[in-house]
Amino acid sequence: MNLQNEFVNWFRNSSPYIHAHRNKTFVVGFGGEAVLAEDFDHHVHDFALLNSLGIRLVLVYGARPQIDQRLQLLGCAPKFYHNLRITDDIALNCVKEAAGLVRVEIEALLSLGLANSPMAGAKVKVASGNFVTAKPLGVIDGVDYGSTGEVRRVDGAAIHQLLDQDNVVLISPIGYSPTGDVFNLSSEQVATATAIALKAEKLVFLIEQDCLEPDLGGNVQQMTTAEANAFLERHPELTENLSRPLKAAIQSCEAGIDRVHLINRKQDGALLLELFTHDGVGTLISSTPYEELRPATLNDIGGIIELIKPLGQEGKLAKRGREKIEMEIADYLVIERDGLIIGCTALHAHLQRKIGLIACLAVHPDYQRSARGNRLLDYVQRKAKQLHLDKLYVLSTQTSHWFLERGFLTVDASELPEPFKAVFQSGRNSKVFIKDIG
Repeated sequence: MNLQNEFVNWFRNSSPYIHAHRNKTFVVGFGGEAVLAEDFDHHVHDFALLNSLGIRLVLVYGARPQIDQRLQLLGCAPKFYHNLRITDDIALNCVKEAAGLVRVEIEALLSLGLANSPMAGAKVKVASGNFVTAKPLGVIDGVDYGSTGEVRRVDGAAIHQLLDQDNVVLISPIGYSPTGDVFNLSSEQVATATAIALKAEKLVFLIEQDCLEPDLGGNVQQMTTAEANAFLERHPELTENLSRPLKAAIQSCEAGIDRVHLINRKQDGALLLELFTHDGVGTLISSTPYEELRPATLNDIGGIIELIKPLGQEGKLAKRGREKIEMEIADYLVIERDGLIIGCTALHAHLQRKIGLIACLAVHPDYQRSARGNRLLDYVQRKAKQLHLDKLYVLSTQTSHWFLERGFLTVDASELPEPFKAVFQSGRNSKVFIKDIG
């Protein structure tokens, strides 16, 4: 496949996500390390693209390394306790300077509009403000944290008002109190509180590394909040760069945010790959699994047709029209992954004769060879037993061995029971299989 075809296919496959994300509120959090990186302008280009696609975007930045740099220039060593900065008067001045400088740098990059650049014609409007009310962290274990604080409240209404005016909202890791005090805050905490206050559809953290499973290797693609908690307990050795956003993700999901994404910001285009492809490149945290096997509904008909249409054209499945699927929708099961139907099958049961016919078993090509066909078949067999069926039949033209390997036996087409003979299409010359489950 040449590059043009790859681009066309990617663009077409991304279109459902473009539609789904439009007018949704996303909060994106990233640390000061990202701002210092040479490729930070690439992230800014991606932020501008998200804004141009109609996504209501809130950016929450950190400034820890910039603060440390200023302290070192003054000959002061950064002070931490339990990985939280102790913000004395000198450190607070460094916090103010660093946060202000980072804000200006981000605003400047978002203001670019040079011809022949990704920002050409972008005209991104940026708004900032005193949206975060904070309070002092106080004294813990005898340690006075000074002007280190924690979020007390986020003015979601004011942020929404700016988003309604097509602004990208930029929020610093600084909070203010009604008494006029300034507090140094954790950017993860600010991003989490902001997403919760806005009831954002997504919270995204651009982090410094992949979320790897130390025992097995490889990136963790998805976790529920329960699995994420178990992951943290299992791996107390995780770095703060990973444990902090993981804890923030759990808190956010438990407060009602549907999806939290942890993305390695060092991979070019990672934000776009995560948000506009089926599988993404980061780690998705959610309260419930984002891939679900469930009974089909009328809303799934379009997805089922889209899934089985190519298989019908290839002769692997009998062709089915919308009307037929709609009439039989109660018999269908689907696997839904992030809003996409990636698998389906149907069980047509004849309760009086205690027999069933498995039909339309299909898995999206991108998700084959990953046991999803087995999941569908296992689910159908359990459902058949619940219905007290004794035998299951299936017709197949090109997947004979798959069914034979799973306990089905070949029988002559003449043995197909009368209720299912109407389904048999002699022109397809399907083979008939049977399995005794009684």
